[in-house]
Formats: sequence, structure tokens, C-alpha cells
Amino acid sequence: MNDVARLPGATHEFWQWQSRAACRDLGSGRFFHPVGERGGDREERDAAAKRVCAACPVRTACLEHALRTREPFGVWGGTTEEERRALLSPLATGARASA
Repeated sequence: MNDVARLPGATHEFWQWQSRAACRDLGSGRFFHPVGERGGDREERDAAAKRVCAACPVRTACLEHALRTREPFGVWGGTTEEERRALLSPLATGARASA
């Protein structure tokens, strides 16, 4: 089970941005890979998801949410889980260096 401690509270203002998301009615299969998906199939699905994100009015809020909560799966804010880990890596390294 994922650690939910980083999730925002249940109040509407934390989640309001999702009501304007371009992906809202598209289903999760476009943004989350099925078990075992690799190679070209995964790259194509990620590229299709990123095209939806590119035109999304809440892309920044979505990415901020995914980074803040360390969203471990799927395409969020136009980034894959690997891309988000790379974005967070320098932050984690900096935090360890200053400790």
C-alpha cells in the first residue's frame, strides 16, 4: 500500500483542479500502464498520454501534485514516473547533503 501521508486533505480546494483536467473523462488506461507493458507499447501509450497533457489547462497543478505526493505510477502533468523520479532526484540529493 502507498504511504498516503503526503496527500492533501479531503477538502474541495485541494482537488478542484482535477475537474478541469483534459483527462477527466478519458479513463485511466491511457495514463497507467498495464502489468508487464514494456518497450514500444509503453512508449506509444506514454506519448499518447503526454499529448493529452500538452493541451491540458491544469498541467502545472497536476505535475505539482504528482511531485508533492511522490506519485509512483502513471503519467501526471505530462511526465512519466521515471521522469518525475529524475526531477526529484536532485532535490533528494540536496536534502541529504544538507542533513
